[in-house]
Amino acid sequence: MSVSTLGVHESVGEVFPVSVFRDALADADPSVRVVDGDPSGCDALVTFAYEEQFLDAGLDWIHSIQAGVDRFPFDDLADRGVALTNSTGIHGDVVGETAVGMMLAFARRLHVHRSNQERGEWRKPAWDDAFSLRRESACVVGLGTLGRGIATRASALGMDVTGVKRTPTPVDGVDRVRPPEDLHEAVANAGFVVLAVPLNPDTEGMISATELAAMREDAYLINVARGPVVDQAALVDALESGAIAGAGLDVFETEPLPADSPLWDREDVIVTPHAAGMNDEYYERVATIVRENLRRLAAGESLTNQVV
Repeated sequence: MSVSTLGVHESVGEVFPVSVFRDALADADPSVRVVDGDPSGCDALVTFAYEEQFLDAGLDWIHSIQAGVDRFPFDDLADRGVALTNSTGIHGDVVGETAVGMMLAFARRLHVHRSNQERGEWRKPAWDDAFSLRRESACVVGLGTLGRGIATRASALGMDVTGVKRTPTPVDGVDRVRPPEDLHEAVANAGFVVLAVPLNPDTEGMISATELAAMREDAYLINVARGPVVDQAALVDALESGAIAGAGLDVFETEPLPADSPLWDREDVIVTPHAAGMNDEYYERVATIVRENLRRLAAGESLTNQVV
């Protein structure tokens, strides 16, 4: 398979400027053109969004600039012989920093101080509100690139880290690894439950009222995975009843988060706009994967990060 024309779909502009990414691939062998709709005439396409017209455009390969590819129709792509690759592996550091940043904010009450600043209020926390992460525990659910990035940073802060993954083999920065069937026991002992799993039929709704009830009342839920991994209505109920202490949420069932969502107004919730992976090197990291796969295609080798 060879690529003569590589399309860059305009939807990548949701994450970084299309022109910046196009210029980053200026030294690639195929010609690179920006696509604002139908990608017909391109052999391959780099995109953020998925559109049905991609299926009939004669593409050989689609690359998602995100790690998550749950919006792509795997079976339909396979039927048409379209390869799908993703950008997994590029976000471990920045998503790890975001998740640990949320934990630090809750521990040191930084979110409360920021809200007080906006109101012009000088208000010190109660003597026992703030705490140190050094003597806290975290349960990281999912130990792929994102989960490992979270675990190593939490461990560096002195936290006791439990991980949950299908194969309970040792992982750097994780004190103990549990299989998914031990999820309830794992979350029950953690001050922070951090979700870093991909969205698939096994993980959709995996954090429901039952799992939230198993958590400590002083525990926080951090979700940097995908919104549907959590039953959002059950989470709101748990927050309103005081069943858990709070939540740091980068992803939601509906995005953007609707203006009437009760999550906006809660001081015990940190809301970020699906931005955990955002960083000024994002386009370069994606371009590196695309460039490597162009080389592999030219050499007749298998694609890296291939999903379909």
